[in-house]
Parts: sequence; C-alpha cells; structure tokens
Amino acid sequence: MDDTSEGHRWLRRFQSSDTPTVRLVCFPHAGGAASYFLPVARALAPEVDVLAVQYPGRQDRRNEPGIGDLTVLADRSTHALRGELDRPVALFGHSMGALVAYEVARRLTRTSPSQPVHLFVSGRRAPTRHRVEDVHLRGDDAIIEELQSLGGTDPQMLADPELREMILGALRSDYRAVETYRHVPGERLPCPVTALTGDHDPKTTVAEARAWQEQAPEDGFSLHVLPGDHFFLAPRATEVVALLREHLLTAPDALAPARQ
Repeated sequence: MDDTSEGHRWLRRFQSSDTPTVRLVCFPHAGGAASYFLPVARALAPEVDVLAVQYPGRQDRRNEPGIGDLTVLADRSTHALRGELDRPVALFGHSMGALVAYEVARRLTRTSPSQPVHLFVSGRRAPTRHRVEDVHLRGDDAIIEELQSLGGTDPQMLADPELREMILGALRSDYRAVETYRHVPGERLPCPVTALTGDHDPKTTVAEARAWQEQAPEDGFSLHVLPGDHFFLAPRATEVVALLREHLLTAPDALAPARQ
C-alpha cells in the first residue's frame, strides 16, 4: 500500500500553505471527524500547514468499518504521514486523539528520521492514568447519553435516524479503541509535550493531565488549564490557537529544516 494513497484516504488539508514553517497534524476525539479542525487550519495558515486525520467510519469514510484498536489507528495514521515529513511535524490530539497522537509520536521517534518537534495533548489524562470504563459495551441509548453528557455534538444530528446510526457505528469503535488501550512503558519522548485541559472536565483531572510530564523530556513539559469542560476547545479557540502559534513558530526546533 503506497504512502500517497494512504495519505489521501487518511489526511485532510482544508487550507493550503505554499511555504509553511511547520506542519501540524490533528487527531479528533471519539466520534469526531477531521472537519473538527477546520477552524484551526484557517487560523494558523499560512505559516502552519494543518492536516487533520480522518478515521474510518465517518463522513466521506462512513462506508468503511471503524477501527476498535488504538494501536492499529496509530499504525495506520503513522503510515499515512510518510509522505508529509518534508517539513518539521508537530502533533495535536484531543481526547481519544491525544492518545493516538502520542502513539504516533512514539512510532515516528522510533522509525523516522523526521521526529516530531512537539506533541500537544488535549482533554485526556496521561496514558499511565488508567480508568476502568465500559461505554463501548453499552446499548445504543446509553452511548448516546454518554455523548450528550459531554457535549460537543449537535443534538439535531443525534435526532436524525440516519446520522445517529452513522455516528453510533464510529462512536462504538472509537470507545472500544480508547477503553481497551493499555500503555506500554517505554522511553520518554524527545520532543516537548504540552497538555491542555478544562478545569471542569469530568474525564480528566488537572493531576491526571499533569501526569503527561512523565512522557516528556526533562524541562520539556507545560500544562495549560483553561475554563471549561471536556470540549473546552471550541469556546477557548482564540487562546488555544494563540498557544499553538506561540509554541510552533517560536521554538528553535520548529524553525529548523526537517531531518533527512
């Protein structure tokens, strides 16, 4: 399977950038789609080339079965990125996407000459802070109830039978992937790690978000606690984009040419 075809299936570019300084790859939350990061792409262009990962089972990939194994999601995402490593690459993931981004960072660090220059993890506790959860084993109504309790999904979408069915398929696979994931201990990442969390996120305490420091290099970790719940990104978009811009465009590593 060649890198170009995989990249076309897995990656979405919503805003073209002819000469970007750095490339930011974004990973959606459970049930989420690449389009969630359209505002980020528009806000950071043209200095930052933003790519968003489109998992199977949603939007234009709705006819493909979802992937219920987070390590497989990370493997496939990493493979899709092989053709995008001509620039320094940073990774950003929200909720489930934070774990996928972390595992992709580990894979790029081990196998690629172009290692990530920064990892941003949002709305997710550190991989070493496990909670027993079983949402993926529940009935459809219970999964929808869980989704509604977190916000982040238009209630009108859930009221439409066809959209509800499509969302449920992807959502169950995603919940299975994140709830069955178990962290395998290894070396710290060589790149800086920035964690973001809402101060009222029921899925992540501030202490659990701070534990991402265990995966970062010494003196290479920062934590930002913003007002909000699990989906604090939307109401705090201005602050989040400013933070991304500051880290991506002022860090010396981001301005260096990609390793060959």
